[in-house]
Amino acid sequence: MAPAGPNAYLQGVTESPQSYRVLARKYRPETFDQLVGQDAMVRVLSAAFETGRIAQAFVLTGIRGTGKTTTARIIAKGLNCVGPDGNGTETVTPCGVCAECVAIQEGRHVDVLEIDAASNTGVQNVRDAIIDTVAYAPSRARYKVFIIDEVHMLSTSAFNALLKTLEEPPAHVKFILATTDIQKVPVTVLSRCQRFDLRRIEPEAMVAMLQDIAEREGATVTDGAAALLARAAEGSARDAQSLLDQAIGRGAGAAVDAEGVRAMLGLADRGRVLDLFDLILRGDAAGALHELAAQYADGADPAAVLKGLAEATHWTSVIKITPEAADDPGTSPDERDRGRAIAGAVPMRVLSRMWQMLLRAGEEVASAPNALMAAEMAVIRLTHAADLPSPDDLIRRLKDAAPRDTLPGNPASDGAPAPTRQAAAPPPPAARVANGGPVASPGALARYGRFEDVVALIRARRDVALLVEVEAGVRLVSYAPGRIEFTPAPEARPDLAQRLGQRLAQWTGARWGVSVSGGGTALTIEEVRRAKASGLEAEAKAHPMVQAVLQHFPQARITRIESREAVAAEAQAEALEEVPEEWDPFEED
Repeated sequence: MAPAGPNAYLQGVTESPQSYRVLARKYRPETFDQLVGQDAMVRVLSAAFETGRIAQAFVLTGIRGTGKTTTARIIAKGLNCVGPDGNGTETVTPCGVCAECVAIQEGRHVDVLEIDAASNTGVQNVRDAIIDTVAYAPSRARYKVFIIDEVHMLSTSAFNALLKTLEEPPAHVKFILATTDIQKVPVTVLSRCQRFDLRRIEPEAMVAMLQDIAEREGATVTDGAAALLARAAEGSARDAQSLLDQAIGRGAGAAVDAEGVRAMLGLADRGRVLDLFDLILRGDAAGALHELAAQYADGADPAAVLKGLAEATHWTSVIKITPEAADDPGTSPDERDRGRAIAGAVPMRVLSRMWQMLLRAGEEVASAPNALMAAEMAVIRLTHAADLPSPDDLIRRLKDAAPRDTLPGNPASDGAPAPTRQAAAPPPPAARVANGGPVASPGALARYGRFEDVVALIRARRDVALLVEVEAGVRLVSYAPGRIEFTPAPEARPDLAQRLGQRLAQWTGARWGVSVSGGGTALTIEEVRRAKASGLEAEAKAHPMVQAVLQHFPQARITRIESREAVAAEAQAEALEEVPEEWDPFEED
């Protein structure tokens, strides 16, 4: 439906200063023609009344302030209206002047019962208010109408007690349920009702409604102020009317302008938010901090500023995808031009990154002891991240910066010698058993043919302290199964040989001879590992791509190097772990 005309919200009630009613009550719609933004529901209900196919129960759902209770009262009036002459029947356009309509509108009709489910949640409340009275015929009206507001607050037992009555009510009974949380209403209840979802009111209709009410109140509200009030109401007519009431009262007879509304709501100036947004996108941290401090000094809440930045990011992203979104009636022509310019210049990846960072920053500001400090840190992060390249751009830049004759696969580099890996020390030659042979039979210790097998045994036994000492303190001189001769490194403890022999004897069940001798020059396991890592790091640093990265990022460091073979082996091991064992059908037997 089109927005209501200039007389649509006039209730015809003369108000005295002593009986002032707030705008949300004074301009509450009395007919479907005055209901704003619910065209689909009005069409369905109009067809139902015209054909006489009126349901026994309705459920109305939507956010606060969209007209659920108001719609319920209009339906109740339509069911019971008798017209000015007293001979009318059910109608979608109640007259509003008959005794039934007036009593229902004033909330004093004996046959139209409004029940607050938030304060009557139990079975006994439902029994007293509905079940025990539903069988009695209406006293004066055509139908007895039960309006249950916030019906989702009823307990499970109360819902179950209401089911039978709701499914098979007497012919003279109608139910209208209203809720803001339809998910909490059982499916068994919803299946017995006709459901209508009341939509958020569109900004254009909201602005027209506010301007109409302001005219009726003799107040002047600028288009910018009305747009700000409509945006702050977030689709709720009651919220918008309450905010308008506050703005008119705050102005004390003066015109309500956008600056006054911003000050009242603690909002940041949309134009200044775009200024801050532009400074952040240009990476001007000092300018952005100065603008944030200026807005804070002018009374803007830091959380509101970040919310405005998030809205600007979302709005710009939408304009980038659908340019016609810039024609929002709630924005000025200058803001539309700026939004189009930013959308055309900023990549989507930058806007997406800013959106994620602003969401996180909003949480930080809400929990920080000082909101301004948290907002400043968020702005600093945003300015530094605004011009960061994406990973593919970074790789492309590094490739362009690397010398062409050193890139892998370039024919000019085929004859160049490849970087060599530092050779690790060769393993010691096979040890000979001296002075009387081994201390244990070769068969008992055949599985420990190498010193690496001994290290693996220590690792399997999870003796971390001994493993660290062996890897860092043993310079192997000779080895044979059952006998170890080594030169201790400076890090080794004096009793390492004794403890190593005792542990190996305990684990293998055979006696081990572990002795210490001087002059061993072999590297320890830890030294071999470090030498190998150094070789890999040297080879990595010699790669043209890594050299380009280090050139552009001097503070960068190589923290970990993995070969393709190691990564492939690790992935294969993980894949094997995920394969379920085959099911044996005879296992349970």
